[in-house]
Amino acid sequence: MPDSNSIRRTFSGFFEERGHVTVPSSSLIPVDPTLLLTNAGMVQFKPYFLGDEPPPYPRATSIQKCARTSDIDIIGTTERHFTFFEMLGNFSFGDYFKDKAIPWSYELVTEGFGLDPERLWFTVYKDDDEAAEIWIDGVGVPPDRLQRGDKDNFWQMGVPGPCGPASEIFYDRGAHRGADGGPIGGDEDRFVEIWNLVFMQNIQDTPYHVVGDLPKKSIDTGAGIERLNMVLNDLDSVFETDTVRPVLDSGARATNAIYGEDETTDVSLRILADHGRTMTFLIGDGVVPSNEGRGYILRRLIRRAVRHAWQLGCEDNITPGLADVTVDIMSDAYPDLAEDRDFIKEVVEREEVGFRRTLETGYAMLEDALDGSTENRIDGGTAFRLHDTYGFPIELTTEIAGERGATVDRDGFDAAMEEQRRRSRLLSFDTDDFQAAEIIRDVLDKAGTTEFVGYELETSPARILALVREGEMVTSAAEGEEVELFVDRTPFYAEGGGQVGDTGEIVTETGTVKVVDTQAPVTGLHGHKAVVLRGSVAVGQDAHAEIDHDRRERVSKSHTGTHVLHASLRDVIGQHARQNGSLVEAGRLRFDFSHHAALDPDELAEVERLTNERIIENDRVRTIEATKEEAEKMGAVAFFGDKYGEQVRVVSAGGYSLEFCGGTHTVSTGQVGPLLISTESSIGANIRRFEALTGTDAYLHIVELRNTVRSGAGLLKSTPTELPGAIGSLLGRVKDQEKRIADFEQRHRSEAAAALAEAAEAIGESNVVAATVPDATPDGLRMLALQLRDRLGSSVVALGTNRDGKASLVVLTSKDLVQKGLSAAEIVATGATIVRGGGGKDAELSMAGGPGGDDVAEAVEAMGKKARELLA
Repeated sequence: MPDSNSIRRTFSGFFEERGHVTVPSSSLIPVDPTLLLTNAGMVQFKPYFLGDEPPPYPRATSIQKCARTSDIDIIGTTERHFTFFEMLGNFSFGDYFKDKAIPWSYELVTEGFGLDPERLWFTVYKDDDEAAEIWIDGVGVPPDRLQRGDKDNFWQMGVPGPCGPASEIFYDRGAHRGADGGPIGGDEDRFVEIWNLVFMQNIQDTPYHVVGDLPKKSIDTGAGIERLNMVLNDLDSVFETDTVRPVLDSGARATNAIYGEDETTDVSLRILADHGRTMTFLIGDGVVPSNEGRGYILRRLIRRAVRHAWQLGCEDNITPGLADVTVDIMSDAYPDLAEDRDFIKEVVEREEVGFRRTLETGYAMLEDALDGSTENRIDGGTAFRLHDTYGFPIELTTEIAGERGATVDRDGFDAAMEEQRRRSRLLSFDTDDFQAAEIIRDVLDKAGTTEFVGYELETSPARILALVREGEMVTSAAEGEEVELFVDRTPFYAEGGGQVGDTGEIVTETGTVKVVDTQAPVTGLHGHKAVVLRGSVAVGQDAHAEIDHDRRERVSKSHTGTHVLHASLRDVIGQHARQNGSLVEAGRLRFDFSHHAALDPDELAEVERLTNERIIENDRVRTIEATKEEAEKMGAVAFFGDKYGEQVRVVSAGGYSLEFCGGTHTVSTGQVGPLLISTESSIGANIRRFEALTGTDAYLHIVELRNTVRSGAGLLKSTPTELPGAIGSLLGRVKDQEKRIADFEQRHRSEAAAALAEAAEAIGESNVVAATVPDATPDGLRMLALQLRDRLGSSVVALGTNRDGKASLVVLTSKDLVQKGLSAAEIVATGATIVRGGGGKDAELSMAGGPGGDDVAEAVEAMGKKARELLA
């Protein structure tokens, strides 16, 4: 009975023996900006397929963590679908093609894994005669077990990129699983896809719209471990496999449910197992719950799991247990999970606790809306309130409504969302980017990659290889024109790893260009965004490239400072504090990190103290070149969103900081100068941000603060060291004066209340006071009305004031009159209209205001008249 670990070993070993390099799984957070999550094994190899980057090896094999949420609505209702799964894959980058990929796959499934050839079926793309011939004539599979498919046999990413015809291997699980007919026409539960072989040969700009061929024909295959495990062990479903069933059992224990007794309960338990695995791996790779992008996907998964646990009667938090078991069973293959166990559990528990506070109330609101709907439909406004007030993702509301046979007004929900805040939860891909990519490929074809010499040199001879103006390649550029310039070698650092690109000048014998930014559209190619200052420049000219030395030095100080700050932060608040983005500029830096709460003053002070202490120690900053695997074994830390090749640069400082980094740095930490944290703030759920100053900028800020303190001390006739005491003394005197003023105003209001009470108009058993009060504050007006009500008993008090040209009105109705139906809101509304403002809605005490201060007397008269009418 092969387990998941033995399946991993068998697959990897098979392809290692055939010259494939084993490549570790990439993060679930892809570098590719067109994707939210890594959804296939080929994602990390996409630049090699496209020809954007030279592959470091011709053949590779990997076991990739993958997350797909396109099938989330059917998770738990089928035997074979997950949102998280592991994908086995072998890849060829212009090396072998169908002639090897097809026979090897057959050899591995029949001999390596021992599957019965008589139970295997195969599919090819409808017009792929080559693949069909290899299967039948080369491998020897029976022709009646090879079928031709259409779109299901043409693989594409769903976004612009590589694509191609595919051939799939299916396993027949037996007649008891469903109808015969093969993969195309038979029952999906009977004929299960276990391996997909993609023949990467085309490129598309939109799904299924092929626009050309890839530079080289390549291979991309994918086989899900869980499905293979299910088939090899003849299990009923993927939820019975050794990496999933323990998580399901954890959910069953927490909910006191028994798996297999009730289908509705089973669906919920399968959802708990799947979502528990996915949330664990997403958080482990740096995703935190939020209302946008991949953070929203995580939030939706957690809340969907919590809802199903709640429906099963689970009152305790369930997600920490699901995460705990997932770490236990998956950490052998993914050791980082064990290191992040506590942080993962903390994140899921905090999200669950927050959602449980509103779950019951929100669910009751949803039920009431369904019971009260004549159309069996949740309106958009209700769906939005469930989302905004009770934390129900719209998909969860739709799912619950669907369980009742109801629908949701999604258009109305979307309109309400747009009205409140404009945002997109998914990243989009602009087709213009595809056209830009074509230009970059043309540049690569004509100019090749750029030799970067900027670690050692700040000036360099160069030759202009290409010029791009307004999206078109040109041969020359004249004074005043903006261009992107490509050279054979450059000292200009291209923006990356948070560090801004270099600026400076490139000079030829005929002209000078000012470089305003440097970018790397693809790895190894530096584009210099520039404007021609003088003369003209042309392709083929020799040039002299020189960066702005002072700016580079200030940027380097900030970059080294970022490394020291990051190490100190992790030492103070914990190793879970991972980088989630950064910006390294001249004299300042911005650093985003994962943490669940604001740092308290002591933590913030300790981070800054430790950072500056390490800077003062003036440790040597060292850089080494290593393979990615060697760097990981050294303990070097890699970060969110950064892309690394097989050869990486590792930067160390002292014995506390060791990071993957391609940026520029100071020679020693002491050159950073002082580092001052200027702000610490939240930029989203579970994401915090530091902003800090370094070097001269930090020093000048200290000088400014010192001068401010000196100025303040001078105003209070104090010294800087005595300033806190002087301010405290001043505040004490101010507080004493405020109390005296409040006492005086209270006596004045009492006298005014007595005078107004004397003039009250009796109507039946009640009294009415309608009067203007000179130059009162809104709060003073309210307090005076309360004193009048206390003196008069059953009464309506209507007061108004003009203060600096603005009107304030107040109406107070005694409780006995409110019980009889009188409303202060109705009375104040008559005055609010006159002063061109709005009023409150409270029946007992309502206030109003408006710009019509000169009309206060008229407004008060109208309110008094309305009160009399209501009392008559």
